[in-house]
Amino acid sequence: MTHAATSYDMTLVVLSYVISVFGAYTALQLAVAIPGAKGNALWGWLGGAALAMGGGAIWSMHFIAMLAFRMPMQVGYDVALTLGSLLVAVAVTGVGLFIVGRGEPGFGRLLAAGTFTGLGVAAMHYTGMAAMVMPARLTYAPVPFALSLVIAIVASMAALWLAFNLRGNAQRFGSAFVMGAAVCGMHYTGMAAANFTFDYKHVVRASSVMESDSLALSIFLVTAALLSITLIVALKRSQRTLEYQL
Repeated sequence: MTHAATSYDMTLVVLSYVISVFGAYTALQLAVAIPGAKGNALWGWLGGAALAMGGGAIWSMHFIAMLAFRMPMQVGYDVALTLGSLLVAVAVTGVGLFIVGRGEPGFGRLLAAGTFTGLGVAAMHYTGMAAMVMPARLTYAPVPFALSLVIAIVASMAALWLAFNLRGNAQRFGSAFVMGAAVCGMHYTGMAAANFTFDYKHVVRASSVMESDSLALSIFLVTAALLSITLIVALKRSQRTLEYQL
């Protein structure tokens, strides 16, 4: 068994950051409506923000970044585990937004929600890694693995705080760049912890495997379309609110 040499396609690395910023900005635009929403409106805004953050800023960023990762072997993805990682990302983000957005403000609540969400984001990442189907064994170095968990928790706390403490559109836009960097930081730290060792006897054929190129293209196109529609809805709401105040 030998270790596989790895590298990155920097164009796709940049693209992973762009989609993360786009998703974070959309989520921030939606999250401001959560504290005052009631009934079905609450679940609508909460669900939209969770999909934008968990599905766009976090999950889509992860798989585009995985396409950027280069190894001298063919890699596919188990569809069931891939979709499972999406559900994890959206669910933990939604819970975190609900805890912070609907409760009394305080550091304790933020810490609890951020820890839960951060560990959930890390679970999404490592579930996505487990979905890789390849002729290699995957192990992790303890120190960068632990560091990725810390980054995920801190980034989640920052994201949840920003979601409910920003009022200006310019502030949200700037914060989206910070949140995108934090999400990418967690992902690439987790990737630095990964060690791939060739082992052709280790290949396990999944019942349903999707090749990485088609997966990434599908993720990017669907995410960009959904985020664009969601962002338009959020901006129209903000405009109506402003007109009502005037």
